[in-house]
Amino acid sequence: MAKCEVCGNDYDKSFEVRAAGKSHVFDSLECAIHALAPICDHCSCKIIGHGIESDGMFFCCANCAKHAGVTQARDRI
Repeated sequence: MAKCEVCGNDYDKSFEVRAAGKSHVFDSLECAIHALAPICDHCSCKIIGHGIESDGMFFCCANCAKHAGVTQARDRI
């Protein structure tokens, strides 16, 4: 068993994620998202989908990107 680095649960079905050269152990996707997902630079929500990146900033959707001045962002074409 391995202990989740977010909640501390010692769980027999924990899993390891390797990201940016580091190894992380979690007991659930919820904890993995909490620890590793980028945060929208406009609304501060966790980005669990593809999101949008522009000039080093991350956004959860085109609407948030537009609020930050990213004029090319589109939800639909």
